[in-house]
Amino acid sequence: MHRTLPFALAAAAVAVAAIPRAPVAAAPDSVRWGPCRENAVPEQAAVAAEEPADLPRLECSTLEVPLDHRDPDGRRIEIAISRLASGKPSQRRGVLLTSPGGPGITGLGYPAVLAGSGLPQEVLDSYDVIGFDPRGVGRSTPVTCDLTPEQQARGNVPPYAHTAADVAREAGKARTVAEQCATSRTAWMLPHTTTANIARDMDRIRAALGEPELSYLGASYGSYLGAVYTTMFPERSDRIVLDSNLGPGGYDVTAMRLLARGLEDRFPDFAAFAAARPEYGLGTAPEQVRAKFFELAERLEAEPVRGFDATSFRGFTFDRLYSDADMPLVARTWQALDTDRPPPPAPPFPDMENFMSARFAVICGDTRWPSTVREYQRNVAVDRLKYPMLGGSTAGIGPCAFWPEERAEPPVRIGDRGPSNVLMAQNERDPGTPLTGALKLRRALGGRATMVTADQGGHGVYPFGPNTCAKDAVTAFLTTGQRPPQDLACAAEPGKQAEPGK
Repeated sequence: MHRTLPFALAAAAVAVAAIPRAPVAAAPDSVRWGPCRENAVPEQAAVAAEEPADLPRLECSTLEVPLDHRDPDGRRIEIAISRLASGKPSQRRGVLLTSPGGPGITGLGYPAVLAGSGLPQEVLDSYDVIGFDPRGVGRSTPVTCDLTPEQQARGNVPPYAHTAADVAREAGKARTVAEQCATSRTAWMLPHTTTANIARDMDRIRAALGEPELSYLGASYGSYLGAVYTTMFPERSDRIVLDSNLGPGGYDVTAMRLLARGLEDRFPDFAAFAAARPEYGLGTAPEQVRAKFFELAERLEAEPVRGFDATSFRGFTFDRLYSDADMPLVARTWQALDTDRPPPPAPPFPDMENFMSARFAVICGDTRWPSTVREYQRNVAVDRLKYPMLGGSTAGIGPCAFWPEERAEPPVRIGDRGPSNVLMAQNERDPGTPLTGALKLRRALGGRATMVTADQGGHGVYPFGPNTCAKDAVTAFLTTGQRPPQDLACAAEPGKQAEPGK
């Protein structure tokens, strides 16, 4: 079965001054860099890099951090880190910690992904680019929910619910996953696998590297992680870039429901693409392409074709519209399903069990989700009408509804206290982190932030997107510290297509 919605990708009760902070290390820990283990740099790096020879400069190490930062002498876990060192030490100004998003996605190879995807040389010269696997993920101490192959194949977003009864039936499966997470061999990590603790780990990385401040480049869920870090550690934040932004509540129930809005925002780009290419047979007008979506979903609901059911069809379409470069793949896949021919092969998502488990740990542990079936039934009824392409799925019930009630701490409140050192970058038609959520984060950050918006679709502005106006603004900030004097709207640049890599 083709995978579904793996990037369905994610409350504010405390003041900034009350947020516990990791103690400042008196001296940097010793980080011994060495060659990365075989396969430590995942497939995403190989996809992004044009030449394998681009990758060997990446070095890896591990760092021990407290499981519970309130108990620094207690149980410890490992965090895997990587470095793409500046080739010009005389121009190096510090470290640039990076995050590709998630939660649940490995970031160890991300510096190589960025370098292979066009991160400008002046940025590579200015920083040691640092990657890491967040706690619970990959080469760091991992979490598991002991998910079965069947549970993994179902993906991390519920099947489309057409009725209240569909939601009620899904509740039992969601409860089972939550119970598996709460009783797995890594259940001891769950109360501490949160965005706030990942941010504290980031500050431990900064201290271990001997750096007084940390610059940051994070996309998607990484935007929320960066916002949390600079809220908790404003005096240790240097130049903070938040790309493809979640709202100030992070990956909460609101963000999950907004994914359906994101597909509605983005789909017209694909509909225009397919309608202009009659060879795909999907329609010659955008409204015909949209009608084909619902036709295929209905047919696949009744009878799967070539390994696709309606849920995986919706998920594949959503996922692949993250990038303009994948539009031909989406069109060819639809064409194959429409004519009962083999669709183009899709590579499996690496280590789906750990990805899903870590994702559930963070999004369910960060904030409280609705806990009654009735509330999800109401949400589904609303979103099916507002966003019919995906709303019956993203408003549905998942394991977070049955997560343990105990929380080690309330979520971090994102606000405007701290230095004005944040640059937000955002596409207007982003399926994974819609513009409406980004605007809420922009308002929450107030005078701390400036926002650059690009008139383009897709998920990811820097350095993956084609809009040079937006990318130049980010490069200037990272290399000179200068931001646009006010929020900047970058016009569309016709004739350009996004590169793959997000």
